[in-house]
Amino acid sequence: MVSVVIVNWNRRELLRACLASLERQAGVAFETIVVDNGSADGSADMAELEYGARVIRNTRNCGFCAANNQGIAAARGDFIALLNNDAEAEPGWLAALHRVCSRSREVGMAASKVLVWEDPGRIDKAGHLIFPDGQNRGRGSGAPDHGQFDREEEVLWPDGCAAMYRKAMLDQIGGFDEDFFAYGDDAELGLRARIAGWKCWYAPDAVVRHHRGSTLGKDSGWRLQLIERNRVLLALKLFPWSLLWLNPLYFAVRLAAGAAKAGRGEGDTAHFPGIGGKLTMALALVRGDLAALRLAPRMLRKRRGMDGLRRLSPVEVRRLILANRLSLRDVA
Repeated sequence: MVSVVIVNWNRRELLRACLASLERQAGVAFETIVVDNGSADGSADMAELEYGARVIRNTRNCGFCAANNQGIAAARGDFIALLNNDAEAEPGWLAALHRVCSRSREVGMAASKVLVWEDPGRIDKAGHLIFPDGQNRGRGSGAPDHGQFDREEEVLWPDGCAAMYRKAMLDQIGGFDEDFFAYGDDAELGLRARIAGWKCWYAPDAVVRHHRGSTLGKDSGWRLQLIERNRVLLALKLFPWSLLWLNPLYFAVRLAAGAAKAGRGEGDTAHFPGIGGKLTMALALVRGDLAALRLAPRMLRKRRGMDGLRRLSPVEVRRLILANRLSLRDVA
């Protein structure tokens, strides 16, 4: 059986559409677990009474990582599927993920083909890529869907918006790192799994439509702060030293490319218009870096704890990251 885990926080109608899409799944037995992070909009009652989901009720927002770990701990399935509450799965999504995740015992993760909800002819994510400073995003993000991602193949790791994980893998390497709270957590888990020797396969028939940035909004300074903090934490915890020493250089190059895009009103900076918006971005980056600095000793301790899991050498990890590198154009 597969256990589908959905984390929710005050998104009743989005959650309703998400749960309705699960009712159309066939070809694999599954249970649905909703972990509600203290919603005040009746989401938890709706999921339980209208859709028969098992609901774990938190009294506060514990974050994406802790809530998913609660769902994973309660799961009865041999495979754990994660689905964002702002995502809707096409029929056959779950069966397609289960098929590729079951193809070999070394496959511990499966990635979905995630489309933009408002424009389903456009790719949101088809697996993940990473820039050598730790910034990561979906493969093909923003590109028109011309069938270029319609082949089953190995990818770096799945996006946590719509992914499947082998329970045996999670039992071995652990779940989400709760210090991340939200954003970049799936990248940390995915890279940790790859370092431990597990593979990830992409299932193009596992299609999901996703409302992008609906949790906090693309113009949220807090969202940007978490992304920046977790970029640094990911590198500190998992990057080989040969890349970690170069991190400030790669970061400066990426910032310069982003600034060039901003001058033309393009790129992610377009979500922060005007002088006030750019100031919000700058403050968020500084706060994120300071927060990462405070957590650095803990991350370095966790880095040493990876020695017992490691199956890839530092050279192999470097090669894996660079082989799945985001182009400077895409990361900007």
